[in-house]
Amino acid sequence: MMNTPSLLLAAALLPLLGGCDTLAPEKITAATPPEPAWVREARASATALPPKLMAVLSTAIQASGPADAIDVCKEAAPRMAQAASAQSGWQIRRVSLGNRNPKASPDAWERRALEAFDRSQKAGVAPAKLEHWEVVTENGQAMRRYMRALPTQPLCIQCHGTADQLGAGVAQRLQQLYPQDRATGYAVGQIRGAMTLQQPGPLDETRRQTVNELLKP
Repeated sequence: MMNTPSLLLAAALLPLLGGCDTLAPEKITAATPPEPAWVREARASATALPPKLMAVLSTAIQASGPADAIDVCKEAAPRMAQAASAQSGWQIRRVSLGNRNPKASPDAWERRALEAFDRSQKAGVAPAKLEHWEVVTENGQAMRRYMRALPTQPLCIQCHGTADQLGAGVAQRLQQLYPQDRATGYAVGQIRGAMTLQQPGPLDETRRQTVNELLKP
């Protein structure tokens, strides 16, 4: 039979022993991996090209009007993208859901990103902050892909705004050069498209998405 001191000791230990059964396991939270260097490189390239193109178009509009600037954009934009691609090692182009040039039509991945950008802007996210990056597998090759939204600038309205905002001769020039044009009707600040970049990457890179927008089917 257990004596009184033993009973008292057992009673004192019961809460401690019971606590061992109910002790919750330590919650382990994985740390967010650091942003890969290639994302910073892609972002730098994506943000460097648009201001250069805007400067060229601004000069063209001042020199000969918005209608002639359409011709300049038609020639200068792809040439500048090719030069930036050669310099950076990224394949760079512009795409849009409302494209003017047929070559600016988005692929399936780009379309999902553009649609996600539009949803985010409607939800109140500033378009200048919208980007998406991911490593995808295409034909057995890992591809680093990056997109950054392009909000419509005031200068763009003369060639991309509503019918009453288009500059002199713009509608006629668009009919001549782009009879299937879908790139008018935009307002200042509205997402008009995106810069899209891609390059091959190592096969062991894992898929990642930005905190700004998670693409959903």
